[in-house]
Amino acid sequence: MSDTLAGIALPAQLHWDDEFAWSPVGQAIDVALDGALVVEESAQQAGRPMTLRGGVDRAWAQRATVAQLYALAAQPAQQHTLVYRGETYTVIFDRRSGAPVEARALWEDAEPEDTDDYELTLRLLQV
Repeated sequence: MSDTLAGIALPAQLHWDDEFAWSPVGQAIDVALDGALVVEESAQQAGRPMTLRGGVDRAWAQRATVAQLYALAAQPAQQHTLVYRGETYTVIFDRRSGAPVEARALWEDAEPEDTDDYELTLRLLQV
C-alpha cells in the first residue's frame, strides 16, 4: 500500500520526524491564592504534529507531485485523509511554523520539468 495525502501519491520512505515529540496528555499548572499547587491534566484529542520529511538520499518527489501538494495546501480550512504506513489519519496543514509544503530541487535548473526530483517536507496536524 502506498502513502497518499488526499489521494495524491507520496514518495516512499518519508520519515515522520516528530512522531514521538508530542504528549497525548495536556497539563496546566497554576498556584491557588493559598499557595497550593493546582494541576489539571486531560487527554489531548487532536493536534499531534506530523512532519513528514524526505532527505537527499530518500523520499524524492517529482515536481508535478510537489505542485499538486502546494495547490492542496493553498486551500484554507480543509481536512484531508492521509494514508501513511498503512494507517489512516485525518489531518490539516500546519501553518504555524512556516510553509506547510516545502520542497527543494535536487538539481537546480532554470527550466525545471515536471519529472525533476525534489526533497519534500510536509507539515501536518492530526485532527
